[in-house]
Amino acid sequence: MKRNISLFLAFVLAQWLMAAPKIQQVEPLNWWTDMQLPLTLMFHGEDLADAQVSVQQIVKGKAVRGACLGLVPTGQHNAESPNYLFVDMAVNQPGTYRITLKKGKKKATCDYVILPRREGSRERSSFTTADVVYLIMSDRFVDGDESNNSTKDTREKADKNNVNGRFGGDIQGIINSFDHISRLGATAIWPTPLLCDDEAAWSYHGYACSDYYHIDPRFGSNAMYRQMVQQAHAKGLKFLMDMVPNHCGAAHWWMADLPYQNWINRFPEFTNTNNVFTANYDINASEYDRLLSNRGWFDHPMPDMNLENPDLLKYFQQWAIWWIEYADLDGLRVDTYPYIEKIPGSKWLKAIRDEYPNINIVGECWTRPAPAVAYWQSGTKNFDGFDSHLPTVMDFPVEEAIRQALENDGNYWGGGLTKVYDAMTMDYQYGDVNKLLTFLGNHDMSRIRDAVKDKDIRRVKLAYVLLATMRGIPQVLYGDEYAMTSKGEDPNNHSYLRAPLPQGAEVTAEMQDMFDFQSALFQWRKTEPVLHSGKTMHFLSRNNTYAFFRYNADEAVFVFANASDESRRVPTETYKEILGRYNAVGVNPMTGGKVDLNRTDIEVPALSTLVVKLKK
Repeated sequence: MKRNISLFLAFVLAQWLMAAPKIQQVEPLNWWTDMQLPLTLMFHGEDLADAQVSVQQIVKGKAVRGACLGLVPTGQHNAESPNYLFVDMAVNQPGTYRITLKKGKKKATCDYVILPRREGSRERSSFTTADVVYLIMSDRFVDGDESNNSTKDTREKADKNNVNGRFGGDIQGIINSFDHISRLGATAIWPTPLLCDDEAAWSYHGYACSDYYHIDPRFGSNAMYRQMVQQAHAKGLKFLMDMVPNHCGAAHWWMADLPYQNWINRFPEFTNTNNVFTANYDINASEYDRLLSNRGWFDHPMPDMNLENPDLLKYFQQWAIWWIEYADLDGLRVDTYPYIEKIPGSKWLKAIRDEYPNINIVGECWTRPAPAVAYWQSGTKNFDGFDSHLPTVMDFPVEEAIRQALENDGNYWGGGLTKVYDAMTMDYQYGDVNKLLTFLGNHDMSRIRDAVKDKDIRRVKLAYVLLATMRGIPQVLYGDEYAMTSKGEDPNNHSYLRAPLPQGAEVTAEMQDMFDFQSALFQWRKTEPVLHSGKTMHFLSRNNTYAFFRYNADEAVFVFANASDESRRVPTETYKEILGRYNAVGVNPMTGGKVDLNRTDIEVPALSTLVVKLKK
């Protein structure tokens, strides 16, 4: 009897001495009814392993005892760290629920909200070939609220005199620029990441995330982000979120206490990715190269995430879906997509598209030639049967061809606009050639005006006519509507090319002329379905010109680009096979003047274009 009493007292003492569980994070922050993806909550805190989980509904501010049918735990498992607990939940009805984690007689609680899903959310539309995407470098764009340039709870403070520092661009600056973006003719906005990036230096770019569920306070707040998207929609603008599942930042809170040792890819010493994307489909590739491509770190402050860990994969699936649902987003851009483990990356995207069948997602697949890019686009008939579930890829091959065509006089075999023709001949490689994001530059490469010969504005305009009339979804880098140049000696230096958008008196007459040119071009493009979904027929020339038709059964747009340093005759007789389908007397949409393509004496001046709209 005494022995039993002693055991009982020892048990009671053990329960009394047991540390109380503490909850510090619960992610996702909330959830919704009627979602495709089952909910798994990740609890992080202190001593959460093996906790008993129970749920009560909050009614009129009080937790109701008894069985809860609205949010029901269906399973749980520990991580390697004792400070995490993953709990599967069945979501049955909206409400506020009190979740209790109990160990012995000690417990921790948190309230969790389930919301009714927005009507029509699953069927939401997305950005398409009818759109023009405007890319913003968030910290450098426009400082709309100087009061949040530095905050107490973030380490790096604003310093506009430090080219590598934070300048203060923010959500309010984006909101303030909606009218400017609309006047340009852009219809969708892609800001670089606005989530927390709390690195001590170089945090301005935002690609080293320290909290996947909170907007960086130097940009604004979650509520302000959602308000920005709502206001964009009211202006007829769509909104994309830039997501980075490949790596987090070294300052992320979980780096001090990883759930699993394989939550990130680890090496005895710092090991970069080898950037060998080809290893994903190269039949001769070594396993060494294949693994290093996906598991090497992007940079020192960017730990490489291991999506082969099933809990991390589920975490990222829920994270992407949460932001789409919470903020009512119109699409996603995925950073450094081929760096992600290939099969888990495909599963990540499939979960998002299962939740939102019509959503468009564009991936950064920075490689060449076209077959290497096409491999990553969903619908491409890959030899190994791989489907990325990535609808849209960035058209780096044509971007490179346009730049190379205009960086010199092109007077050599295969030079000039022949490069563009050659790049376009690869269109057969893609699963859907219209779902290519076309562009002349982005925040990671020199500005288009710095790239063309002599920084000649005529060459920049020629490039933009090509961008506006080719197949695909055009993207414009902020500031390029003003033909901005880098503020430093090296046009490839990221920090210098990412200068703030000129405002007020900073906008010169030349800048305004370029804006007006692009605005006329993109506003016209909105009204031309043949540019959104028409086919392409192009014609080779060795005299540094390039001609093509975008066409359907009823109409066509003819484009003749002359990148040579002298005027060129348009060889209209060459185009009989397609000209015969339409009335050859058309209209130049830029001038409103009539153009008769029956004539054989049409001259296009040096470094310029001719655009003609044709109808049956």
